[in-house]
Amino acid sequence: MSASQHPQTDPQQRQDQPVPAGAGAPAPEDHTTTGPVAATGGNDDSPEATDRSEADRSEATDTNQSADAGAATQPPANPPGPRPVPVPKPSALARSKPAAPVVTPTPAPAPTALAQGDGAAGAEAPLDPEEVAAAAAFGKVESDGTVSVRDGEGYRVVGQYPGVGEDEALRLYIRRFLDLKAQVDLFSARLSQLGVKDLDSTLASLTDAVAEPAVVGDIQALRERVGTLGERVAERKEQIAAERAAAKERALAERTVIVERAEKIASREPHKIQWRQDGQRLRELLEEWKRAQRSGPRLDRSTEDALWKRFSAARTQFDRVRRQHFAELDRTHTEAKAKKEKLIAEAEALSSSRDWGATSAAYRDLMDRWKRAGRASRKDDDALWARFRAAQDVFFEARNAANAEIDAEYAENLKVKEKLLEEAEALLPIRDLDRAKAALREIQDRWDQAGKVPRGDVGRVEGRLRAVEQAIRDVEQEQWRKSNPRVRARAEGAAAQLEEAIQGLERDLASARASGDERAITRATEALEARKAWLEQVLQAADDAR
Repeated sequence: MSASQHPQTDPQQRQDQPVPAGAGAPAPEDHTTTGPVAATGGNDDSPEATDRSEADRSEATDTNQSADAGAATQPPANPPGPRPVPVPKPSALARSKPAAPVVTPTPAPAPTALAQGDGAAGAEAPLDPEEVAAAAAFGKVESDGTVSVRDGEGYRVVGQYPGVGEDEALRLYIRRFLDLKAQVDLFSARLSQLGVKDLDSTLASLTDAVAEPAVVGDIQALRERVGTLGERVAERKEQIAAERAAAKERALAERTVIVERAEKIASREPHKIQWRQDGQRLRELLEEWKRAQRSGPRLDRSTEDALWKRFSAARTQFDRVRRQHFAELDRTHTEAKAKKEKLIAEAEALSSSRDWGATSAAYRDLMDRWKRAGRASRKDDDALWARFRAAQDVFFEARNAANAEIDAEYAENLKVKEKLLEEAEALLPIRDLDRAKAALREIQDRWDQAGKVPRGDVGRVEGRLRAVEQAIRDVEQEQWRKSNPRVRARAEGAAAQLEEAIQGLERDLASARASGDERAITRATEALEARKAWLEQVLQAADDAR
């Protein structure tokens, strides 16, 4: 395309500035302007739409540069024509048909110039011939290059492109229509991915763009599509609002769970709290709160403040109870330490005593008081126990050493008592009670004369002698029981009663047999046998008592 065929978009510039040498007819004029409308926040991300817009913006510059290059290599075919008259605005055109501007005829472009123009336009994206033909049906070009579009019931002037053919004049405005349509298509495709702000701004831009666009095509259908997109935008905004509401509900539930867990920890009884684990859990809950606040949906200010106050109150309560607990624990440890210091002093004072019995009892009392004193801190308590134990060890080691000397002296006495035990145990089993009792008394006298035995053997030898003594007492008790007059008298009385009862039952049995009453015979027989068994036991007891 030659320089005489390129559009110039500013009619005022065409009136006030001369056409440069080598330039031809003026470029088409737009009576309304359209800007690129993005599908995401007012910016069109479509490569095709971007290429088209860039091609439109750079078309005049690229063509003028081509014309200037041609003028530098070839002389102008014709002298420059006069400056064109101003083109009226669309409102004036609507009232009356404008007079055709007076221009100097320009020759048809040479083939070389057409080739150069096609090369410059080759950077533009190719158009679909079907779409171009469908859009061209809505446009027309006057003889003076005025381009109009059928919009509603009539035609509306969209610009002027003098000096070129009708197809070429329409092509620019059809491309702009297809660019606008591509923006609407892109917005429709991305609508479900956009936020409320982008939806509103893009819909508003498209609505303004299709109001009176300087394009050639089915504008009314495009407006209807934008209207339909408005309905989809409203639905999408409702969906976004519902999603946000649901997300807020989930976020509120999550925050509430965090608060309730913190309150549960803070409400425990101090003696049930595990301070290290529960403190760490509260710190983790705080981090969960921060993450939810940073990355989660924003809650209402009042709701979030109320939850945070509860969460903060739970943490404050936990910290207050923890401080009170450890302050009380420190006080208890201090008191226990003071008590145990006194007990250690008493134990150390007793450690040099040689009154083995009384001092051993005193140490047992000190141990009981030590247990009741409570615990100091772990570090202090271990050190205090070591001192207390050391004082006891001094005394008991001395006592053990003294007992060892005594045990060495009592070893011979142990041998004597072991022989006496053999004599005593030889009395068992007892056949003659009187002789066994006399022998045991003689053994007991010699036992006392033998003296003490080592402490470790006292229980063993004393236990063996007590077993023999208990066996003799058991035999003596059994003999007395059998010879008790009262027992014998009771046995004889019971036997007489049973004998009398047996005689009566025998008479009853004889009568029942005489009458042939089987039930009476059975009852009398069972009662008679039972009484006879009782009588046998009573007679045996009476014989034992004799």
